[in-house]
Amino acid sequence: MGSDSARFVGDIPEHYDSGLGPVLFADYAEDVARRVAALNPALVLEIAAGTGILSRRLRDYLPASVRLTVTDLNAPMLERAQSKFQPGEQADFQTADAMVLPFRDNSFDAVVCQFGMMFFPDKGRCDREVFRVLEPGGTYLFSTWGSHADNPCGRIAHEVISRFFPADPPQFYHIPYSCSDPLPIRASLAEAGFVDIGTDFVTRRGAIPDARVFADGLVYGNPTIAEVRARGGVDPEALVDAIATELRREFGPDPGRMPMRILVFQARKPG
Repeated sequence: MGSDSARFVGDIPEHYDSGLGPVLFADYAEDVARRVAALNPALVLEIAAGTGILSRRLRDYLPASVRLTVTDLNAPMLERAQSKFQPGEQADFQTADAMVLPFRDNSFDAVVCQFGMMFFPDKGRCDREVFRVLEPGGTYLFSTWGSHADNPCGRIAHEVISRFFPADPPQFYHIPYSCSDPLPIRASLAEAGFVDIGTDFVTRRGAIPDARVFADGLVYGNPTIAEVRARGGVDPEALVDAIATELRREFGPDPGRMPMRILVFQARKPG
């Protein structure tokens, strides 16, 4: 996972957590955490945990006896995740590449990932690694975003930023929404050895309490800001203002409401 598209470093974690988290991730984390808790696991691994939005929900929903291991490739993201936990809470934090997991075979009975899979350069390799570290009978549960058509905030961010860089537009916003077709994902899981592969489509209308705060996250809360700064010539604050204006135009004045759609996959290792 050495791609620049996966480098959530510097001040990105803060903007990601405060600007994007409440709008894009918090409610879906509740849903995923409930699904994991329903499995009654004892040993849970989270991969690509980011700033711990799902991690915190998992710890809240799982019994205290459940061992939770939280990993991410980016140490700054993981540090912010760890800050959400009190000393003594049952959670271990470790930097880890999801495609080369530093754990023994058959180590966990559940592996979970929220909106991380899209950033893995070799998704099949990740599937095989998850399969390896799961105990027989264990479950892999993860989510991806739908398309730009189903999640117009991503389309808006890409279109507005592209207007400022017509000759060489930043491309980050293609990546989060690149796994909207369940068929190749299901095929990769089956090739890795998983069975009982299920897909749920979860649609909701998300609230945008403050369009400018959300726009700040859309610019500064992911590797887009690195692309913008590398090209130069544009004040990132101008991008924030333009995106906020477009969000309000499309979704109404604060608090606006926008459609969102995700896919939730669940698969089992035989045993």
